[in-house]
Amino acid sequence: MPRSMTGFGKAGAECDGEMVTVELTSVNHRYLDCSLRLPHGWTAFDPALKKTVKDRLARGKISMTVVRRKIHASPSVRFDIDLAKQYVEASRELSHLLGTFENLTLDTLTQMDGVLYQEDAEEDLAAFEPHVQTALRDALDQLDEMRAHEGKALATDVNDRLATLRGHLKTIQDELPAIRTHHENRLRTRIAELNADVAVTEERLAVEMAILADKSDVSEEVTRLIAHFDHADTMLVSDEPIGRKLDFLIQEMQREINTLGVKVRDSGTAHTVLEMKSELEKIREQIQNIE
Repeated sequence: MPRSMTGFGKAGAECDGEMVTVELTSVNHRYLDCSLRLPHGWTAFDPALKKTVKDRLARGKISMTVVRRKIHASPSVRFDIDLAKQYVEASRELSHLLGTFENLTLDTLTQMDGVLYQEDAEEDLAAFEPHVQTALRDALDQLDEMRAHEGKALATDVNDRLATLRGHLKTIQDELPAIRTHHENRLRTRIAELNADVAVTEERLAVEMAILADKSDVSEEVTRLIAHFDHADTMLVSDEPIGRKLDFLIQEMQREINTLGVKVRDSGTAHTVLEMKSELEKIREQIQNIE
């Protein structure tokens, strides 16, 4: 079944005390366009993540946001021994100059700027990448499920409208014999009116009838339209991306319907052709959202 280009997916994976969350949104687009928002320092992941999206999706404007959040904060506490010694030495010199016997306590020393500090372990990007990819694939599964659900609804609507078009075409086919007879009778009447002044032979009349029949013959247009409808039915049960192919096929249907309206000069048929054009335009709007 075809897939819509609209969807949403979100998933997460845990790595080294952090939760990595990938959020995806997808909207209509002529081609595949993927934009990423990554945490600071994770730019190197950009090509691999885009490739994963490209392997799964054919069309749509994809926005991906990757967020990292610490689950268990476990920073390493370090001390600067050289700086602490400098503070102690400076404290002793100051005590000597002031003539006091006060010493710098350990409690005070540890509060001095820079003596104690937190040091995060050096980050291993290679360890994070598989978990980011896992979260992305899970988010893509959710996105694909939503796109498939909406695609099924779109296919149902397009199928219903194609059935309506077939009904309109059948109506025109059924009316064609009566329309031809009407045009022939009108031609005979006009010729009869002129025959009083200009003699018109039966042979000449037959030639005119043949020309009229040829100009109003729509058998090729009807055959091609039926073939286009059948082709659309086949595509609507395919799992392959069909959006662009359907768009081209709709253009071909439009061309045949236009020709049909020009050749069959009849008020009733003209109304039916307008209904077909209206229905075709609704199909065109729907398939803009099919991948």
